[in-house]
Amino acid sequence: MKRVTLLLFIISSFQIISAQYTEIINSKRPGFSESPYSIGTDVFQFETGLFYKNNNDSDLLAHPKAYGGELFFRYGKFLEKLEFDAKITYQSNEVKNPFGANYYNHGISELTLGAKYLIYQQEYTDKSKEVRSWKRRLAFDKKRLIPSVGVYAGVNTNFLGEHYKDDGISYKGAILLQNDFSDRLILITNLVADKITADDSNYSYILTMTYAMSEKWSYFIENQGVFSKTEDTKFNFGTGLAYLFSDNLQIDASVRTNFFEDYSFLYSSVGVAWRLDRHSDELVNKNSPLNQLNKKRKKRGNFFSRLLKKN
Repeated sequence: MKRVTLLLFIISSFQIISAQYTEIINSKRPGFSESPYSIGTDVFQFETGLFYKNNNDSDLLAHPKAYGGELFFRYGKFLEKLEFDAKITYQSNEVKNPFGANYYNHGISELTLGAKYLIYQQEYTDKSKEVRSWKRRLAFDKKRLIPSVGVYAGVNTNFLGEHYKDDGISYKGAILLQNDFSDRLILITNLVADKITADDSNYSYILTMTYAMSEKWSYFIENQGVFSKTEDTKFNFGTGLAYLFSDNLQIDASVRTNFFEDYSFLYSSVGVAWRLDRHSDELVNKNSPLNQLNKKRKKRGNFFSRLLKKN
């Protein structure tokens, strides 16, 4: 069996049928979407990056430039299918000044706490065992059209900088879907409701297609649409690369821009993802028939970090 790393999503052998843990880091970066799969119990993961954005919006209230950094912390506890997370973003926005030179506002622009849970995990037919027909061995498994399903719930806190505060806390919810069309090609779909209960609530979708090029490299393309009552509908498209430096370290870079609007922006980001792995399956008998069967199953992971088993 040859393992090819899908840096966009991880596939690894199971220690336990319902386990979410993977032997290789399972990172959300560098895209905006999120897989329904968790990182596994007793795993501490830090995903951080720097970003820069500029635009040519002529609106007086627009911010021509913005830059900053973000940290996404993930922790698995209690159940293999359950994950807790926290995201914090520190940002600096350029402010237009019609009476003089432009200036910048600095501060924490986002602080969100949340959790996700895998509701349904799709299993696929092991075609490597098909010896009767070469055609059946290579045939597409229609089960791959049915996605694995997860849910996310979070709170947007108001512990923000002076220039980024909202009227109060708000809530965020999402349905997370993942289709493994092949051992290399993955589609993630997110349906998101953000700032629920706030005046500027919005709804969005994210579609992310990822493909593994080699054992170390993978890339993605992504489309996001945001719908709001207070602003015009926005669409953006992104692409990027990730490199698996080691089992616990990933490096990434991405760019994105918008379409169908009266102005354009360019967003770029570079980052790393690192995990402290304290996961243990000591209660599992590795020589048991059940465990031997599980080792032959595929483990789905998250963005830019999958491990493929391929004959």
